[in-house]
Amino acid sequence: MSKAHYITGLRAVEQALATESSDVRRIYAEYQTANPRVEAIIRTAQQAGIEIQAANRARLAQMSGEERHQGVVAEVQRRTALDEAGLRTLVEQRLQMPGGKPLLLLVLDGVQDPHNLGACLRTADAAGVDAVIAPRHAAARLSPTVSKVAAGAAEQLPFATVGNLNRVLGWLADYGVRLIGTSDKADSSLFEAELTGHLALVMGKEHTGLSQAIAGRCDLLVSLPMAGVVSSLNVSVATGVCLYEIARQRALRLT
Repeated sequence: MSKAHYITGLRAVEQALATESSDVRRIYAEYQTANPRVEAIIRTAQQAGIEIQAANRARLAQMSGEERHQGVVAEVQRRTALDEAGLRTLVEQRLQMPGGKPLLLLVLDGVQDPHNLGACLRTADAAGVDAVIAPRHAAARLSPTVSKVAAGAAEQLPFATVGNLNRVLGWLADYGVRLIGTSDKADSSLFEAELTGHLALVMGKEHTGLSQAIAGRCDLLVSLPMAGVVSSLNVSVATGVCLYEIARQRALRLT
């Protein structure tokens, strides 16, 4: 049975109704709202036969875990959450697809801020990532805040939480997936690296970057050129730069 999960924010709820309305169990909406977007969400849900429950702002804040819920919360069935076995199945199926596009995974080595996780998921979905992988412990988990920032991506993109990230990287390498890590100490620039084929982009946690063990697993470490006075970028921004460089190289290869 898929576990219930709450998503909050107008854009995230609108996206859930537009793409996976069958997975929306019910909508909780603010009493007597004057917000036309909330009213439109209620109409859409009613047309889809989804239960609507009125709730005050305190109840919505309790469900969403934050005050900025924008007057609406959706309860959904999460079908994209994977364990290690489910991740392995997904990877094997993708690698066996004849003539398909190369596999692209995003590995987050301990990202802890839910806003950063949500931003990474949003960019990963836009850039064509097949799945996001994160450790089960000492890392941000899927939550209403993550869903709100991800703007619908958290409900579409497979997200695997694993007990031993090092082990997972090991069997990904055995399958022929190249592991590309990021480090501000790397000698190779992102823009000099060859980033086609089956890849897993490995990003480190805020402030400290990749752990030594995970960095040692990578086939290549790359850095982002920094032309100003700052020494590093926010992890979600760096993730976006890296993923779109991969997308750019793959598009060039197809032309």
